[in-house]
Amino acid sequence: MLQVCPNGPRTRSDAAHLPLDPHELAAAVRGAVIAGAEDVHLHPKDASGADSLEPDAVAEAVTAVRAAVPGIRVGVTTGAWAAPDPRARAELVRAWKVLPDHASVNWHEDGAELVADALLDLGVEIEAGVFSGTDAARRFLAWPSAHCVLRVLAEVTDTDPDTAPRTAAALLEELGAARGRPVLLHGEDGGAWPVLRMAAALGLDTRIGLEDCLLLPDGSPAPDNASLVRAAREILDLAASPRHRAV
Repeated sequence: MLQVCPNGPRTRSDAAHLPLDPHELAAAVRGAVIAGAEDVHLHPKDASGADSLEPDAVAEAVTAVRAAVPGIRVGVTTGAWAAPDPRARAELVRAWKVLPDHASVNWHEDGAELVADALLDLGVEIEAGVFSGTDAARRFLAWPSAHCVLRVLAEVTDTDPDTAPRTAAALLEELGAARGRPVLLHGEDGGAWPVLRMAAALGLDTRIGLEDCLLLPDGSPAPDNASLVRAAREILDLAASPRHRAV
């Protein structure tokens, strides 16, 4: 499965073409799905362009994207940077008026369990974000409801293209069987494409988008999310081809 992550916590200072408002997100995701994306992870924004978990921001973003890509599952972040207090973050989630199909919970953040429990109570599936270089794998695997999550996001924060695959391998080893849940492996910035190729070789789910990477595999700037998805789709399709596996 190839997921698109169209914006992340980035701002226009990172990329002038970053989709921020619901209309821009809808157009970006539509293009990415046409290019081959099969799932969506987005970051709703407030009027200033900052990540927001406020019910109206989430409702507007999710509704717009769903209308643009009917039948595609849409998820959102619950990152602590949008609401640092864990209890306040969980209460914001419980106040959502429009529910996404899934939401990510970063397991190294304080209050991850509170937010995850709120999502479970609402019937929203969970992407368990497990960052390399943190205690997230231990904390997630110790959570009694770990077997209930939709998938584990194995997030490689090592941006060195030479070492990111080794960091990814170590993270996968930490996760072990991941309580029997599917694993989506991805990297960021300089590590994004090496880790995506590793995910393709291992047959794991993965993702790409302007949240994770601003450059195409050849090092040129990505003009939009669709171009990143198209490049990722080529890598995944090549890895899955019988001829490539035989080699």
